[in-house]
Amino acid sequence: MMHTSISRRRFLNTSTTAAAGITMPQLLLGQKSREPLVIGEGEHRFEVQHDWAKLPDKFTWQTTHNVAVDADGLLYVIHEGHANKKDHPSIFVFDQKGKFIRAFGSRFQGGGHGIEVRTEGGEQFLYVCSYQQVKSFAKMTLKGETVWEKYAPMESGVYRKDEDKVRVKRWGRDAFMPTNFAFLDDGGFLLADGYGSFCIHRYDKDANWVSKFGGPGGGEGKFNTPHGIWIDRRPGRKEQIVVCDRAHHSLQYFTMDGKYIETLKGYGLPANLDSWKNLLLVPELHARVTLLNEKNEVVARLGDDVEGVVKKKSVNRGNAKTWVNGKFVHPHDACFDAQGNIFVAEWVSTGRVTRLRRLG
Repeated sequence: MMHTSISRRRFLNTSTTAAAGITMPQLLLGQKSREPLVIGEGEHRFEVQHDWAKLPDKFTWQTTHNVAVDADGLLYVIHEGHANKKDHPSIFVFDQKGKFIRAFGSRFQGGGHGIEVRTEGGEQFLYVCSYQQVKSFAKMTLKGETVWEKYAPMESGVYRKDEDKVRVKRWGRDAFMPTNFAFLDDGGFLLADGYGSFCIHRYDKDANWVSKFGGPGGGEGKFNTPHGIWIDRRPGRKEQIVVCDRAHHSLQYFTMDGKYIETLKGYGLPANLDSWKNLLLVPELHARVTLLNEKNEVVARLGDDVEGVVKKKSVNRGNAKTWVNGKFVHPHDACFDAQGNIFVAEWVSTGRVTRLRRLG
């Protein structure tokens, strides 16, 4: 058996006042504008760097979805993309300074969604899933070459006839609309069908379907949009599966065999998960990013703008002029790098990728 290790998503200008004709209040205002924007408290403090990743002029953001970091610190960003722009890539790669490195993945246009990095036998691979009219999941090299691509697991018995063959956008519990992955120690993986059947599918190391759990329902082992999934391997905790039961505003914990354990409530459309040391990271579409400690106690809520986005609705995902610096609109995914910095991708049509530089 191939040894598998997991790496998710790993990873002032001065002049004289007289010469420039600047008044002292203007100068002071300029200095203030250059001060770092810091959010969080104590050991969970971060410098906010909005729009940190810059695209070349020939490309455009088309609703950012998910992010992952490789072992070298490169950030991979997938966006949904526009189905009518088939030649435009849906996956962009940036270095630690936000410099554009490369782009690929045009076949995911209109359906790009989940992206993860996994190390297998000393080599790194991308796992990508797509919904809407694409309806597939794939294993790729970090340069974008396809290792394999799969479609709806018809042997699961939950999908409409030919769902694995017909490339048409269709919603329903008998549709296949995968959203995210989680990786198993034996080389296999879990795939969340978060917009389709609401099932969690288990695959072996050769990407063969093995079993499923979940499905639609009111909670405690059943879901309403199981959008994100993760294996909680934090020190001091028993290894368990965590699922973002998004429309139920909760996290559900399961044994590694898929048996229900407990539900954590108090989230606003939790979208996905990641961990670093003792911290669990939960991006919430309801305008914040939450950090939990090893006891699953909330230790930080970063960029919280639930008041503006959810309650007052004064912030609009389609109008960047309404966005507030240091606050989030719709975090759809987030991940740590090896140093504990956080990258946040937001579900906004113009795209936004924020880097939270760890200061703790």
